Amino acid sequence: FSSRLLLEEILIRLQSCCSETEQTSHVPCDTLNDFVRLFKQAVPSRGLQDQTLYIVLDRAEQLREMEANILPAFLRLQELTDRNVTVILLSEIVWELFRPNIGCFEPFTLYFPDYSIGHLQKILSHNHPPEYSADFYAAYINILLGVFYMVCRDLKELQHLAALNFSKYCEPVVRGEANERDTRKLWKNIEPHLKKAMQTVYLREISSSQWERLQRDNGEPGQLKGLSAHTHVELPYYSKFLLIAAYLASYNPVRTDKRFFLKHHGKIRKTNFMKKHEKTSNHLLGPKPFPLDRLLAILYSIVDSRVAPTANIFSQITSLVTLQLLSVVGHNDQLDGPRYKCTVSLDFIRAIAR
Repeated sequence: FSSRLLLEEILIRLQSCCSETEQTSHVPCDTLNDFVRLFKQAVPSRGLQDQTLYIVLDRAEQLREMEANILPAFLRLQELTDRNVTVILLSEIVWELFRPNIGCFEPFTLYFPDYSIGHLQKILSHNHPPEYSADFYAAYINILLGVFYMVCRDLKELQHLAALNFSKYCEPVVRGEANERDTRKLWKNIEPHLKKAMQTVYLREISSSQWERLQRDNGEPGQLKGLSAHTHVELPYYSKFLLIAAYLASYNPVRTDKRFFLKHHGKIRKTNFMKKHEKTSNHLLGPKPFPLDRLLAILYSIVDSRVAPTANIFSQITSLVTLQLLSVVGHNDQLDGPRYKCTVSLDFIRAIAR
């Protein structure tokens, strides 16, 4: 969770890579300059100058939350250390969401294909509980993949589903009504519950405990409060922020922008701050129109990183209008710029914000 711990861990691994029995000592490394200096010293002292060193950083998207110079430095580590070292970044998100505003080397991008059904079968079968045989759990995974493979290829989601529904699959064996080889009885018992689980794929509104309670009570997933009807709309990264900014602009009065979105807004008088008609809930009054420049100003304040006003941002606003998540107010030939309204509900915005 901090760059210091990350850099120290790399140096400790470098110390121990050639000597398994030798006790490695803690190396204090507070800055990136210290890391480069200690790295250059460690490579020849370990006799590694003729070998290629690989630093593999899993879940590399967490580098974006560290200091601004960490990610560019890892991309230029070979140049900074003058050593034969390669840095591999593993992530599930695209490089466009990594790229810092300052100039840095562009990495070589390798896309890994999705797992085939055979690969998923092997990986998921490794998690079989010790009280049941491997063949019994493999048969369960076959049934699970037969139901979900057409709609879900995500390994983490399939692991979640496998762990969530396995107890229901074992019920006839636990009650003594069937043995581990009675696949027909086991399938008939689990089939209706897997059909219910199909309604909750990717929607983690239902927790594991809620799902188990539903299975006991033979309830329907729809009985729990889920997301709104628009949840199947998957929006790009900045479109989500644009929609949140549009909602804030539609339901907050203009005079509150300085108070909510500026860090050093100075003193604000609390007396007579709201007019009488503003004391009514803005959600009951409905969305108010707002100009484009106000939308962009709120967007820049709620996004952590700096967003350049590129054509990509404006095209995403047009896409939100096409999807009827925003609506244009007035005529297209207005000279003072377009005005918009946000047409989505509070529940939908809460889901997007999560």
